[in-house]
Amino acid sequence: MTASLPATRPPLRGVRVETLRNATLWLFVVCGATALIEPSPYEVMFFVALAAYARGGLNFDPTMASLVLWLALMNAGGLLALVPVTDDQKAVMFVAISIYMATTAIFFAAVIARDPLPRIRTIRSGYAVAGVLAATLGILGYFNVAGLGPLFTLYDNERASGPFKDPNVFGPFLITPIVWIVQDLLLKSARRPFIGVAAIGVMTLGVFFSFSRGAWGDYAGSVALLFALTFLTTPSPRLRRRIATSAVAGLFGLGVLLTIALSVPAIRDMFFERFSLSQYYDVGETGRFGDQARSVPLLLERMFGFGPLQFHFVMGQDPHEVYLNAFASYGWLGGLAFFAFTAVTLFVGWRLVFRRGPFQTEAIPIWSCLFVQMIQGLQIDTDHWRHLYLLFGLLFGFAAADRAVCGRRPAAPRAFAAPHPHLRPIV
Repeated sequence: MTASLPATRPPLRGVRVETLRNATLWLFVVCGATALIEPSPYEVMFFVALAAYARGGLNFDPTMASLVLWLALMNAGGLLALVPVTDDQKAVMFVAISIYMATTAIFFAAVIARDPLPRIRTIRSGYAVAGVLAATLGILGYFNVAGLGPLFTLYDNERASGPFKDPNVFGPFLITPIVWIVQDLLLKSARRPFIGVAAIGVMTLGVFFSFSRGAWGDYAGSVALLFALTFLTTPSPRLRRRIATSAVAGLFGLGVLLTIALSVPAIRDMFFERFSLSQYYDVGETGRFGDQARSVPLLLERMFGFGPLQFHFVMGQDPHEVYLNAFASYGWLGGLAFFAFTAVTLFVGWRLVFRRGPFQTEAIPIWSCLFVQMIQGLQIDTDHWRHLYLLFGLLFGFAAADRAVCGRRPAAPRAFAAPHPHLRPIV
């Protein structure tokens, strides 16, 4: 009996370490719901999580080389573009944040590549809590409950921003947990479906009251892509029928919620004001689109762009277009690197969602959200969205895990032996 104790202690110690890591990861993701203070809890928790996983908790795979290379080159371009404006503290902070965001993406990729299915469950749980928390604060602020309006709304309580500084970031932040829960309900893998439906309802109201056109488009596009990819990749006629009936039921539910919301005159007026592809500040020679067009010839003449956060000094307003901003803030080097990174991401994402394997189920909702928000970059600056870099990291992490489990390495990690029973692959 005494001789058997040493054999049992290491696994127990390993369990405790992994439990601590997962708790740290969960809290780190939950802290992503707060961005009102700087440095935010998310920034602090990143270093805690990094310390927790630094020893034996990360896996760096050659599949991540593109993620590391192109983000490194983009930020190298940002450092070069910063040289003429180093006296601008906001510009210096912009570049520092860009480097930090890239680091978080690499961290999430290495975390997932090491132990994909258990860790994605932790991330999904934390993000769901963060989404419900942020949406609840946004709704309470919108209706000025307990005087919370000034804290969690902008523009005289007209648009909910929750614990974010911008409704246009708050709304898209909520899309990923919505899509994850919708997938759980669709695949009947939700342990508490009624709670899942309630969470979707709360976060949907949060997206609606943000009155963000981009967030509305993200919602529609991401859920539609989730349904389409699931329908195309499953051989199950039963699941395909469920997808069709769920789509009809979901549209009906959204219609009911919208009808109730629009019965309030102030909400109705704001909805129709925002429900337009363009606003008054978008059009005209000096509008958003005009400034974007006029900036292109100037950027072609400047190898280092305008410099980080200098676009509005040259053109009068921010670019509101992440691909244009890549050249304006990071120079030619950074802009070309960002375009290359986008191209690689498109290849990795589409390949992963149509590849049979134990990670296809997880890849589909991640790509459904990430692809749509990459398109949204044509309409707004997304290069400092923390949740977007989380999605980048998850995508490349699962690409690395897929490479390992499919036998292209001599030995796959033990965690790849079988998918989690509640995360059924579509095979």
